[in-house]
Amino acid sequence: MGKQYLSGKIITPDGIISGSVSYENGVIGGVCAGEAEKEYYIAPGFVDIHIHGGGGHDFMDGTEDAYLGAAKLHASHGTATLLPTTLTCPDEELFHSFSVLRNVKNDDVYGGMFYGMHLEGPYFSSKQAGAQDPKYLKNPEKEHYEAVLKEADGLITRWSVAPELDGALELGDRLKELGICASMGHSDALYETVLEANKHGYTHLTHFYSGMSALTRKRGYRYPGMIESGYMIDDLTVEVICDGKHLPHSMLGYVFRAKGTDKCALVTDAMRGAGMTEGKTILGSLTNGQECYIEDGVAKMPGGEAFAGSVATTDRLVRNAIAAGASLEDAVKMMTSTPARLCNMHDRGDIVAGKRADFTVFDEEINIIAVVSGGKIIYER
Repeated sequence: MGKQYLSGKIITPDGIISGSVSYENGVIGGVCAGEAEKEYYIAPGFVDIHIHGGGGHDFMDGTEDAYLGAAKLHASHGTATLLPTTLTCPDEELFHSFSVLRNVKNDDVYGGMFYGMHLEGPYFSSKQAGAQDPKYLKNPEKEHYEAVLKEADGLITRWSVAPELDGALELGDRLKELGICASMGHSDALYETVLEANKHGYTHLTHFYSGMSALTRKRGYRYPGMIESGYMIDDLTVEVICDGKHLPHSMLGYVFRAKGTDKCALVTDAMRGAGMTEGKTILGSLTNGQECYIEDGVAKMPGGEAFAGSVATTDRLVRNAIAAGASLEDAVKMMTSTPARLCNMHDRGDIVAGKRADFTVFDEEINIIAVVSGGKIIYER
């Protein structure tokens, strides 16, 4: 196929330009200013670096249909790139997920959406396990994580770990060596531990405020936790589940201002209930998952005292970021270039000549018109 064009209000690193963007063979040719044929916005393709499923599918189901079904649902809401995210689980289930990912990356339509995998666990604190199944938690022993790395064979893009666990700092050094984003989450660590972990390659905080320690008091003295560390350590980046449920708009706006849009990414943390109606659903695989339910636009654990994950989509995240005070350009940046950069996906995230031809086209209300991933139309309204 020859050179193709999209025309509209193009969101570039230098601002919004009216005109057209060209692409060929999956690569952006350039941006040309001029009169736009349509009033739609053309943004870089939305990048979701923490997502478990959607449309009734979970990546832990371990089938190609589940991967492609979830991808199809999220493509219709603006996502062009995603990192399928695991839950703490048996090794055989984790290893099987690698083989499924290898296969679906070859799919003619949605395969290009799958960049790599985000491992969420199994190296987490039992005190901050949240919706993670506690029976599969363990410490990061070298023999185990090297076996995982060998089995993955380059498929891991990021790994979330509790840094206070024995062996976690050594794992951080190893992940940095491999160019894998080392993230801290589901952790009870205090400031000194987080600071030390940052020196050992941990650069990011998983679902900021959720599953992590806060300011605590011991014998009268106060000790900052992981939440406070996110603000105190400049080098740390964060991600927020911008569904308006995990954090209220007032707090989302504060995070954007305090960390800056270069250091804050939007994530769905969506589970299989994304795109579905309210009622019962399952977090994790159909065989080893945990029952939960959807209510008021969020997934809840039985009893309703804790969230099981979100049912958000990337278009909803952008709308909520704007409602929380971000400009359109900043909201899009936190959904595209920031998550791509912090996970070392340097070939995408911006509309710049030479980068991957990923685009999300939407109207003034962030209703999705079309999505292009690697030069292929994966959704069109």
